[in-house]
Amino acid sequence: MRLILGSASPRRRELLAQLGLEPHDVRPADIDETPLKGEPARDYVARMAREKAMALTISEGEAILSADTTVTCGRRILGKPENEKEAAEFLWLLSGRRHHVLTAVAVRTVDGLRERLVDTLVKFKPLSDEDVNGYLASGEWHGKAGGYAIQGRAGAFVPWIQGSFTGVVGLPLAETANLLASAGIRGEVA
Repeated sequence: MRLILGSASPRRRELLAQLGLEPHDVRPADIDETPLKGEPARDYVARMAREKAMALTISEGEAILSADTTVTCGRRILGKPENEKEAAEFLWLLSGRRHHVLTAVAVRTVDGLRERLVDTLVKFKPLSDEDVNGYLASGEWHGKAGGYAIQGRAGAFVPWIQGSFTGVVGLPLAETANLLASAGIRGEVA
């Protein structure tokens, strides 16, 4: 079974390498990622992973892995900020609060679709002007759900998490390994 990564994310590729897996091919799906009006975050992120997997053409002997990650604070979905102003808004909203990071994973073969949703609770420390301005200046917020990367400088903002660290990064490894194994793909975990 050949693994096809349905994502252009370098972080997801690095996480797969931790499982001893190298995708046979990378085929990012081009879909509309706009939440539906009133759509709950859990439904949204699951729909995105599923739609990414379904948008791609596969052949016999291939398994497509797609995923989507979003940050939620209350009922608000915090996607990838469009600009520095929005990234600052997200960081101030998360400051001193707990929030959820939802990552949905979908594995599709010609035989069907397997899915999993992982919900991780993350606590941010109260942020200072220096914290926020320094983080914004780093540019690390670009292309990151919620405007931060826990595996980077923003790790200093997080005193604790409950759930999957790799899920917050973008691909929950334990759940992904199980989904891939059920599709006939096993890595070599060191």
